[in-house]
Amino acid sequence: MSRPGEDLVVPSGPGIPQGLRIPAAELVERFSRSPGPGGQSVNTTDSRVELGYDVLRSTALTEPRRERALARLAGQLVDGTLVVAASEHRSQHRNRVAARERLATTLREALAPPPPTRRPTKPTKGSKRRRLEAKRQRGETKSLRGRVRGADPH
Repeated sequence: MSRPGEDLVVPSGPGIPQGLRIPAAELVERFSRSPGPGGQSVNTTDSRVELGYDVLRSTALTEPRRERALARLAGQLVDGTLVVAASEHRSQHRNRVAARERLATTLREALAPPPPTRRPTKPTKGSKRRRLEAKRQRGETKSLRGRVRGADPH
């Protein structure tokens, strides 16, 4: 994984066989006070990190990848920009690293191709025969549970 201030390297995976390198100039970091864990300095340090990546205008993505990412991330984008926040650590540096990892993971999942569609299959003749035989057997068992005719009522 890349360090803060450098290009973001997304490791190879489905949909991105050679991986992906996002230039540092396309990543926007904003810092704010974190509501998360901390000590005496929790209200004075800007340890929360918001990492923004403009998917719509990025030069790192080819057109097919951009379309796939825009479609898959539609609910998370604001004006074509994906924003990931991290505030689980007390250190700003660790939150920056966590935000970059989270962004890389989100992009890998968004760029992965959809799974192949399911092709329905028909049940085999043997499975149909076994199912009908079991139904007949259950019916026979249940019919034997009724009253016995011609028996003494006492």
